[in-house]
Amino acid sequence: MKDKKSMRAFDVTPNDMAGADGAGERISRKLRELYDTVREETIPDRFLDLLEKLDEVEQAHGRRDGGERK
Repeated sequence: MKDKKSMRAFDVTPNDMAGADGAGERISRKLRELYDTVREETIPDRFLDLLEKLDEVEQAHGRRDGGERK
């Protein structure tokens, strides 16, 4: 997770509170900024290891599509 210091780019500024004019554009810009920072984050190694173990178990049980046996 990001700490408060790194999230300051998303703080509301007085310009953001100026009125309803352009509010949608400001919201879109802030959402794009947030999305871009999340997209740039790397996937933790622990999570990748967990996904790999899950794939191994599914293959061992003949579940290639990840679904339940029928």
